[in-house]
Amino acid sequence: MRGMTKSSAQLEAAVTDLTAAVGQLLRRVRSKADPSELNLSQLSVLSRLDLEGAMTTADLARAESMKPQSMGTVLAGLEQEGLVHRQPHPTDGRQILFALTSAGTEVRRKRGIAKREWLLSAMATLEPAELQTVMAAIPLIKRLSES
Repeated sequence: MRGMTKSSAQLEAAVTDLTAAVGQLLRRVRSKADPSELNLSQLSVLSRLDLEGAMTTADLARAESMKPQSMGTVLAGLEQEGLVHRQPHPTDGRQILFALTSAGTEVRRKRGIAKREWLLSAMATLEPAELQTVMAAIPLIKRLSES
């Protein structure tokens, strides 16, 4: 930080602190809200299938920045757990689509509820002024995420 002005040094420290705090909060929410024992890759695939619908292995691999072989392993595990199933591609008989099963949808639903319940409980422990500060920061954090 040699040569930085005080405000630049303060901004750098704030970025470091915010990155660490947001990362820690996300890890905590995930750990408290994951009753399923699934890894992050599996959870990400379930989320993508839930939001975007059925996809091929190759499309999922591209979307998740993974090699198709690695995605095949992730999908095999999810299929074995009954969370995804194969279905024929509507226009290309050579391809297979993977889609969420009702059990996969239920895992996503329960995980979302668990996240919200944990965060509600954690926020309920804050003092009124602290809660007000957190609530006031939400629009700013949204704006940062959109820039």
